[in-house]
Amino acid sequence: MLPKSKNACFLIADISGYTSYLAGVELEHAQDIIADLMDTVVRSLRPPFKLAKFEGDAAFLYAPGNRFDGSLLQDAIESAYFSFRKRLRNIAQATSCDCKACHGMQQLDLKFVVHHGEFIRQRMAGRDELAGRDVILVHRLLKNGVKERCGDRAYVLFSDAGIRSTDVDPVMQGLIAHLEAIEIVGQVSCWVRDLEHAWSEEKDRARHLVTRKQAAHIIEFHIGAARPQVWEYFTHPDQRPRWRAADKVREDVSGGRRGIGTINHCMHGPHAIIEEILDWRPFDYLTLTTLLPMPDAPKVLMSYVFAENDSGTHIEIRVAKPKPKDMSFLQHVAADFEKHITDEVAVLRGMLECEALGTRQELSESTPRP
Repeated sequence: MLPKSKNACFLIADISGYTSYLAGVELEHAQDIIADLMDTVVRSLRPPFKLAKFEGDAAFLYAPGNRFDGSLLQDAIESAYFSFRKRLRNIAQATSCDCKACHGMQQLDLKFVVHHGEFIRQRMAGRDELAGRDVILVHRLLKNGVKERCGDRAYVLFSDAGIRSTDVDPVMQGLIAHLEAIEIVGQVSCWVRDLEHAWSEEKDRARHLVTRKQAAHIIEFHIGAARPQVWEYFTHPDQRPRWRAADKVREDVSGGRRGIGTINHCMHGPHAIIEEILDWRPFDYLTLTTLLPMPDAPKVLMSYVFAENDSGTHIEIRVAKPKPKDMSFLQHVAADFEKHITDEVAVLRGMLECEALGTRQELSESTPRP
């Protein structure tokens, strides 16, 4: 039988400055650094993306489907870039090695190309490969004119097809319109996001995190699933009703993208719990206020903190110490809240750990055997 075509969002994460970096440096240290950085990037992108293969200084990933949540997609890309920059900084601070490879790694940077289209899966040399016109196109888009237009900065280049597969309004979100001429294909409309600017904003933005010392109550859980997936189920308005006691979550998004300023109305019959997001750091933590539909209820401040470990994701819900006048209210509702969230997380844990088991079985079945 001929392979059946499927749709997917394709993403290539490519380390820029790689060729000049390798010139005259110690190859063993250089390759260790590149492998470490690529592992950091891929971990931040899975899920929603799956790794198709490593391609030297690049990783080719894909997410099957026709439509994608634009906020989650951009959060995944920015989180991968921020993790890359933080990892570069941490390696430099931790090493005492004065070799050229360790000294020169700060010249490395990262760029992304995103496209949506069709692919077929074919077996080549004992392994599955993605093939098709759109697979070729996303690779061709790596050789582009963004540098000449925007300077030597980190960026993500979305094809127009990639943007149209999401709910992103590129103009509202400040993306730059761009055209690429691809041989045989012709003109390809694209959109560019400046990741260097996003990194600068991330570093300068004030943090609003409830620390453990500032918390009146801390509720902790562990789920055996990847952190981006857990984050999605805690934050996406379509996923939350699947495991939390809400009929529907109505989302009022500021600036066309989920994040700081977003207002959620968690509907429970005719009543709504109103949340306002104050800080948004995918996939590390989010801070919000919650207003319960009760007379004289104060806004309750809390942070949801997500930490990845070898067995999955550790979650802490840190409820901030209230003002003295609100202490009795918090003491009144705290026990019920802990019971409800514990029961709900048990449902989520079952869902995600079953999904994770299915993914591991799928990977095992697709791995070539000798």
